[in-house]
Amino acid sequence: MVSRKILLAVILGVFLVSVVFGARWTLRFGHVLAPGEPYHQAFLKWAKAVEERTNGDVRIEVFPSSQLGVEEDIIEQIRMGAPVGWNTDSARLGMYVKDIGVMNLAYFIDFMGAKTPEEAIEILKKIKQSPTMQKWLKELEQKYNIKVLSFYWVQGYRHFVTNKPIRKPEDLQGLRIRTPGAPAWQESIRALGAVPVAINFGEIYTAVQTKAVDGAELTYANVYNGGLYEVLKYMSETGHFLLINFEIVSADWFNSLPPEYQQIVEEEMDKAGIEVSLKIMKELEEEFKQKCIEKGMTVIPASEIDKEAFMERAKQAYRNLGLEDALNQLIREVKGE
Repeated sequence: MVSRKILLAVILGVFLVSVVFGARWTLRFGHVLAPGEPYHQAFLKWAKAVEERTNGDVRIEVFPSSQLGVEEDIIEQIRMGAPVGWNTDSARLGMYVKDIGVMNLAYFIDFMGAKTPEEAIEILKKIKQSPTMQKWLKELEQKYNIKVLSFYWVQGYRHFVTNKPIRKPEDLQGLRIRTPGAPAWQESIRALGAVPVAINFGEIYTAVQTKAVDGAELTYANVYNGGLYEVLKYMSETGHFLLINFEIVSADWFNSLPPEYQQIVEEEMDKAGIEVSLKIMKELEEEFKQKCIEKGMTVIPASEIDKEAFMERAKQAYRNLGLEDALNQLIREVKGE
């Protein structure tokens, strides 16, 4: 846990920056991705739009590559009211409000019925308006001081990247696969047939080199930007996760803004998220796929993957985590049943 002295120093630093630049409200927003990732540019676009629409009253500084620190510490600062924000996911938020973690389990968007990038975004819009999601968001804000600005930020499909082809669940048997440490990720990978290993994002390359893991599950952009084509040779298009990111800030900071500024911050975050998500899923995924192939990787296409078998296996993760009811409730509400 961050000490109160450190938190006070952070808040004071932000105040001084605000005075220098003339902003009445300043937010330091961070993420783990590299500056070259599409998300970073989208966050910068969001920050610029907010500053312009608020006439400089709200200033957002974006920090890539975990420059603000590790996620656990940042979320603790958010909960304590510091003017910071973070790009996270529902698996992490599920550690506070359990059921919201359902959105990061394997094949969630497929179970919801989405078959195209556009359908995925439309389903997320319906989920946001659903009574169940509104209840979860309210609990995060009122009980944990975590304000979700948007979850229309989709980072593309994640596939298994290994040194052997993966076409069916049995091919994963015995493989140690790196994945984030939250239960939603761990149980999903275990249900699909592999052994999940929690390792920080920036340590994947070394972990493969030292044989601490046999592979990972990532997007094409992650693989290319991380140089993982140097140590892993197969990308098997299982598409088991459509990574849905949640953009969070301190509810205290958000509620300190005038209502019209709150609306601007959320509107521009949604707008930037939808734009970059569709670009990633429709354009950049293919672009980075070709770059990985050019670097010598072999792609096992989706047409060769037994997706039905993987989806059937995935159901075990929902049962193990007690999230079957949450999934079915969202399905009913999205379909209007």
